[in-house]
Amino acid sequence: MTLTGGKLILAKDYPADADVKAYVAAVEAADEADTPGIGALELDVVKAYDNFILGCKHDGIWDAIKASCILAGARTLSGALVPLAGTAPTKFGTAANWNYNRKTGLQGDGSTNYLDSNRNNNADPQNSNHNSVYVSTAQSPGNTGFYIDSGSNGTGANNFGRSAVSGNLFLRNRCDTGTTIASGAAIGFMGHSRNQSNQYVFRVTGSNTTVNIASQLPANGTLTLFARTLFYSDARIAFYSIGESLDLALLDTRVSTLISDLGAAI
Repeated sequence: MTLTGGKLILAKDYPADADVKAYVAAVEAADEADTPGIGALELDVVKAYDNFILGCKHDGIWDAIKASCILAGARTLSGALVPLAGTAPTKFGTAANWNYNRKTGLQGDGSTNYLDSNRNNNADPQNSNHNSVYVSTAQSPGNTGFYIDSGSNGTGANNFGRSAVSGNLFLRNRCDTGTTIASGAAIGFMGHSRNQSNQYVFRVTGSNTTVNIASQLPANGTLTLFARTLFYSDARIAFYSIGESLDLALLDTRVSTLISDLGAAI
């Protein structure tokens, strides 16, 4: 039996939450289609997913997540690309160059590979949006690499990554003005959220920084992971989310716990 929401749930009925159940079933189906006979997910992996989804619902941030993948936990890359929310991403590049690890996520190759989230940057309101990733391995120094991007450095751009020039993080949220933060080698959760017209918040290494830059009409284009045009990333990412504004500290806690729990379960 499992204790969920203060109630005892029989093993045959676990997970009880419909969203968790649907996600787990889809991941296992994708794993099986990719590698027949590979087997179901471990119970502790399912528990990690369950705790994350129910935790986000409890915190009131679940509905703000419009496109997301847990790029860890699944037995295959196909399973990891099953969307937690929204539409499944599309892989581009060289198939053999994708490096997937169940504990730490998916690594870009720094030259050709990227994911298209298939969610347009303008799908969320101009002054209500967030983007986040969990970085297991930082972008290599000496090369510019985007963790997530739409719009490059143009009007209404939305991105963050690591600069080859300074080694620092650079970021934009609904604006063409770039901001740098001296945490280029940081790993773990990072992301930004805007809920007003004159500023947005960027979170990295467990701390928020307020960036006082006005928003612009969001650039028209899908958000991509691991790349922007000629700037490809060799970082390893275990989670991403895109959507409306939310409390980054709450999401940080949930995502960081999720990745830790998956690492312990596998």
